[in-house]
Amino acid sequence: MLTMIHGRRGDPASDSYQNRQSLSERVTMKEAAWPVPFTPGLEYNSAAHGTWNIVHTGMLLPGAHQIYVCADNCNRGVVLTAAEMNASDRFSFIGIREEDLYSGEMEEIVIEGVADILRRLPRKPTAVLLFTVCLHHFMGCDIPYIYEELRTRFPDQDFIECYMDPIMQKEGLTPDQKLRASIYDCIRDDGKEADRGRVNLLGSDFALDRDSEIYEMVREAGGRFLELPSARDYEEYLAMGAGFLNLCIYPPGLYGASRFSERLGRECLYLPACFGYEEITRQLDRLAEVLGREKMSRERIRKEIALCEEELEKTRSCLGHKPVAIDASAVPRLLGLTRLLVSHGISVKRIFADAFSPEEEEDYLWLKEHAPEMEVCGIIHHNMRVFPRGEDPDLLAIGQKAAYFQQTAHFVNIVQGAGFHGFEGIRKIARLIREAAMEEKDTRDLVVRKGLGCESCI
Repeated sequence: MLTMIHGRRGDPASDSYQNRQSLSERVTMKEAAWPVPFTPGLEYNSAAHGTWNIVHTGMLLPGAHQIYVCADNCNRGVVLTAAEMNASDRFSFIGIREEDLYSGEMEEIVIEGVADILRRLPRKPTAVLLFTVCLHHFMGCDIPYIYEELRTRFPDQDFIECYMDPIMQKEGLTPDQKLRASIYDCIRDDGKEADRGRVNLLGSDFALDRDSEIYEMVREAGGRFLELPSARDYEEYLAMGAGFLNLCIYPPGLYGASRFSERLGRECLYLPACFGYEEITRQLDRLAEVLGREKMSRERIRKEIALCEEELEKTRSCLGHKPVAIDASAVPRLLGLTRLLVSHGISVKRIFADAFSPEEEEDYLWLKEHAPEMEVCGIIHHNMRVFPRGEDPDLLAIGQKAAYFQQTAHFVNIVQGAGFHGFEGIRKIARLIREAAMEEKDTRDLVVRKGLGCESCI
């Protein structure tokens, strides 16, 4: 059973948002349409690359080998990602040429190519993440036959069905969401009763912050956390099948977490990393209920909130009137973080986002009322290639893309929420903001490194 603990959903505007989308790359908050402020079109790719892509996520699986089947122009990016993170020994590709598209032998090309790669590897992988691409959709390639044949030939390896199909980026599940689901497909139900001493965290690239309240609650209940980012070996990854409860805090991982939970008949709690005290409290109450523990006392909750207020006041005092910019790659709940800072007297001048999360309707409406002149800027809008860099030399940024567009050395260097959660997550971000205000970073060097937290040879 999937339990989702977050804000309410719905369209806050009665008129069609398509009629109010902006052709410009920036609008004020009062003008920003829900949930997409900007008219889709040509897209700009900034030089800030700290967010993870499917290559980085695939490398989390211990001992696995990734194989991409695509034309050379598409393979270039994924090959470079593997090389930049010093993981070329765990990565291979099969190049498709034009004549392969009408030869009628695509299935055999994939099968024989994968077989040749595996025979040549000095050390056989635990699992193979095989990525087929857009071309295979267009050609009606017999994907099930490919996997059936490979599993017959190589019974000692697990094969994971993966897709690099950006044609699906705008509709349906993205390649990222598909991978966050399929990467758990090798974990099977062994028929044994679930172990109430094991709790899984699914769908995240970053390990859960060990100081977070949900980690503390599981530990105090005598449980052990299992998660892919901290799995020491393939056996520990497979051991996640024995967990009695699955948690998900990162929105792109929700589809995979719910699919995995349904397959194994486990309960799944969606506790998205957020910035509202009431929502955090509801999440902790629900987790305590499922764990069979007493809820965190209201006195303890008040103490946690008071500590957050203390850290936020220190941050406000430290920043003074210094303007702040935040981008959507830093945290999944961009509007929630923005509302938290604005409501505590911090001057958020600008946010960078191409769309708003459907989970943040209430924060959207609050900001339209309380910060109507705050700017909303696109990230991939084509005009961002000429967006004026460095126009606010004193500005502090939260997130790499905001730091890049603002050309500031004072920025909080996190992506995708960094594994922070709950009251302690709020406090840690507040401290990081103060650190960023006091210390300079080498922005030009940091933001070009792919996959923040991964090894980089750049």
